[in-house]
Order: sequence, then C-alpha cells, then structure tokens
Amino acid sequence: MAENSPERHRNGDIKQALRNLLKDREYVALAYMTGILPIKKYGSHSALNMFNEFSMTDPREIADYVGFTQNEVMSLCDKYKMNYEDMAAWYNGYHFSDLKSVYNPKSVVDALLSKRFRNYWSRTETYEALSIYIKANFDGLKDVIIQLLAGEKKRIDISSFTNDMISFETYDDVLTLLIHLGYLGYDYDTEEVYIPNKEISDEFVTAIKATGWSGIIAALTASEDLLKATWQKDEQAVIEAIEQAHNETSIIKYNDENALSCVISLAYYSARQYYNIVREMPAGKGFADIVFLPRKNHIDKPAMIIELKWDKSAIGAIQQIEDRQYSDIINDYKDNTLLIGINYDKNSKRHECTIKSLS
Repeated sequence: MAENSPERHRNGDIKQALRNLLKDREYVALAYMTGILPIKKYGSHSALNMFNEFSMTDPREIADYVGFTQNEVMSLCDKYKMNYEDMAAWYNGYHFSDLKSVYNPKSVVDALLSKRFRNYWSRTETYEALSIYIKANFDGLKDVIIQLLAGEKKRIDISSFTNDMISFETYDDVLTLLIHLGYLGYDYDTEEVYIPNKEISDEFVTAIKATGWSGIIAALTASEDLLKATWQKDEQAVIEAIEQAHNETSIIKYNDENALSCVISLAYYSARQYYNIVREMPAGKGFADIVFLPRKNHIDKPAMIIELKWDKSAIGAIQQIEDRQYSDIINDYKDNTLLIGINYDKNSKRHECTIKSLS
C-alpha cells in the first residue's frame, strides 16, 4: 500500500480514533471487538497494543467457540438423523493445537435444517478480489493451490502478513488471508495450510473455473470417468485418464513418487463424494500410499488401496500391497476391495496400471 494512499490514511484515522476512545481511559473496564482480520499492523508497533488478539492462526483459549466441536456435531447428527461421516467430510477439517476437530457452524446448521449435504458457503467481495491474485498466479500461487486441491499441505510463513486486503508481498500473505477468511485450515504446530473439507474444495474449484485454468478443470471433470474405470478394472482407461491428468497438471514437477501421488490424488478428485481418503496410512508392515474407505452411505462402492511406484512396475506395487499385508486395515471391506498398482516409467514417460480384486 502506498505510504500516502487514501486507504492508508482512512485506516490510520480509524485506528487513531479507537486509540483516543479506548487507550488508557478510566471509563473503559473492558473493550471487546470482533472482526475477520487481526488489527492492522504498521511497522513493528501498533497504536492499539492494549488488545489481546485471538485469530484463526492462534485462537488460544477460545478455540472451542470458533465452530462446532466433534461431540456437538455427533449429537446433532443423532438428533436430526443425519449421517455423521458425510457431515464430517463436508464441513469438518479445521483444527487448532488443543482441538483437532472444528466444524463450520453455519454450514452444519444449514445441512441439518435442509437435510442435504451441499455447499452452503457464503462468498464475499473479499474473495472475489482475491481471485485476481489467483488468476494471475501471484508469486506462484497457482502451483500451491493445485497442490492443496490434491490434498497436499504447504508450509508457510504467516509473520509477514500485515492484516489487510491489499499489502501482499508473497503467496504466504495471500494464503494467510485465506486462513483468516476460513478458506484454508492452518496447523499451528507444523505451520502448514491445507484445504479443510469438501465444501471448501468445491469453492476453490469454482474459483478456478473463473480463472481460465482449463487444463485443471478438464482433469477434475474427467475424474468421475477415471473412478468408474477403476471400479470396472479397466486398466487401459485408467492409464489414459492418469496420462491426461498428468498432462493437465504439468505445472507439478514430475520427478518422484510424491509428485506422482499429487497427480493421482487430483485425478481421483470426484472420489471424495463417496470415500474418506487417507494418504500414507499405517497398514500391515508399512504405509499404504493412498487408501479409499467408503463412507457408510456408500458401502456399495469398493474400498481401494493404491500403491505407487516410480520407475519400477505396477505388478511390483500390487505385490508390495500383498506382501506387507496392507489390506489388514480394511477387514470390513475384504469382500469388496480393489488393489491398484500404478507405476511411472521415467524413460518412456508413460504410466502403467494393474488392478485386481482382493482374494
């Protein structure tokens, strides 16, 4: 923001007025103020330094009151006869140091009253303004958002954010603003951001459609066909769909299993409406790369275990699932489970896939 800009002067005037009204006044025992953003920072000091700030990046002792807790939502689902697993997939995902499960309260209430799980998010002019930065790939923001959509987490530095809607220096600042607006979750312990749930994922997809990222939208649109091909054990169709997803997400550096995992997770985006998806899930004698567990409302769908290989073989991936007994984690689905091995050959630059039913 320019030093002498009208916006800066307005903010400064408001802050000075609040300081004159509240700071060191005998008639003020306690002042309680609410807002989306913490108090605007100018330099290293603030004229309103008498406040204790509670925010989405550090709510401290009021964390329990940011949204509904898990116990509260479970009780509500029982009372209103709604499926808890679907409720969690749609609206859970925020968490703080001492509270690992926080739900968007407005969306939970709307879902309970309408008896429908859908996107109830209220968009604001603020987010419309941010879409400009997303579209412009501000400081590599597009790359980060693609990774977040694929289920990745991204470590960021929230310290440079100046608590306004204008002064962005890096994508860290934009992502920090999205945390405060509720569009991203933040793990205080690991300093990572992530997309918390299906509702917010859908919001990002809507935003991406408006940016003209046609390749990413094509990959997401093809996701349902990929899922159906997997259920039908059509290995060639799966390969072709993954190849398309890889080509459309070529912005991701494709040089190891982590990159392959990111592309595969994005390619199976539509699976989130049927499954709880767990990456690097402890299983048997190791960790299964990606596990798809059908939610109770979708138990007709097969459970799926995907093992990824880089420059090895898809058959070897299947063998690893069996040898390390990864299927032990899905005993409830053993009569309807698919084992899927996916390999990328870095010389031919092609994928290969092997699918088999758990015997």
